[in-house]
Amino acid sequence: MTAKKSTPEIAPPDRPDEGTPRVEFDHWFFHKVEDLHFQRSEQSGEPAVLVNFAKNEVSMSFRGVKREFKIADDSADGRMLDLVANSLKFVKGLRMGDPLPREILTREASWELTRRHQTVAYQRVSMQLVNWMTGGQQVITEPDELLQLADDPQIKKQINRAFGEAAEKLGLGRDHKEQVVQHVEVLAKELAYIEALRDRFRKVKAMEDKIQTLRRLYGRERSVLQVADQVARLGGRAVEEFNSQFLEIDAQTGEILSVLRNLQSQIAYIRDKRDELYVKLIAWDDILGQWDKAAMKIQPGNPELLRRTYHFLAPRYMLVKEWVLMTKLTRTEGTAGASQPGGSGKQKTLGHVMRW
Repeated sequence: MTAKKSTPEIAPPDRPDEGTPRVEFDHWFFHKVEDLHFQRSEQSGEPAVLVNFAKNEVSMSFRGVKREFKIADDSADGRMLDLVANSLKFVKGLRMGDPLPREILTREASWELTRRHQTVAYQRVSMQLVNWMTGGQQVITEPDELLQLADDPQIKKQINRAFGEAAEKLGLGRDHKEQVVQHVEVLAKELAYIEALRDRFRKVKAMEDKIQTLRRLYGRERSVLQVADQVARLGGRAVEEFNSQFLEIDAQTGEILSVLRNLQSQIAYIRDKRDELYVKLIAWDDILGQWDKAAMKIQPGNPELLRRTYHFLAPRYMLVKEWVLMTKLTRTEGTAGASQPGGSGKQKTLGHVMRW
């Protein structure tokens, strides 16, 4: 039996919405209120119902809605609110009639892949098989290099041979290497989402580089430099954390024969990590968009961008001891203000601790 091509043409997945559960409620409140929608509160990070009332947008917590309208947790509307709450980890907002994201229904991803990410993932897995077969130690990780290898006739021959060797080792027999090809395609489709997230993470690293550029540009402006130094430190922690997670995934999926033997459990692991990374990275979209437009020169908007970035990073990446200390200092300042003549006694607000 002849194996398929080493780099198959993988079409984007067909994802019809027909039959997909949607945001639907029975209680009159969800149908009568103007412009009702669901998203996470900017202040607390908790899921909220947002409505227009007297030309103002009002935010109501899910707990408050259940209590106010006597919606029981085990009722159809109560269960739908729980589904919407889980859904808001993966989408920024939902309205009545919107489909629920696939992550909470089938464990599939609700966002689409590019052909490039699918090809890179397929080639990465295929080269792992070649390394296993040849005893090679060189691990190729750069996407462009992997894409170049995809068109190399000698590499294609090696991959085809590796499929046969793997079929023999897995107890399928060399004549059934087509089964190995199918397993590799399934695994590569799951890992393609990790490749897409790895690309999104590169924007975080690009932001870190720009922060270092601003540190140099504002080296003589002490007030700006102090903020830039803090942002650089927290940004470095963010990059380290993301790097660690990608390295963990690479290590877990690196023993290719073991992965193919335990394909279903490995897919479950990859999907868990995919969702964890996706939830973290979508929170970065707004701030990364601002950095993408920022000019690397001294201009009025850059100090404010550094401050906004600090407020984004601090609750997520400040060490617990540092955060507790800052909170104590804030409370002390508030108390001191009340004891001094003319002190307002108002406590400065640093923001809330983000929960991923």
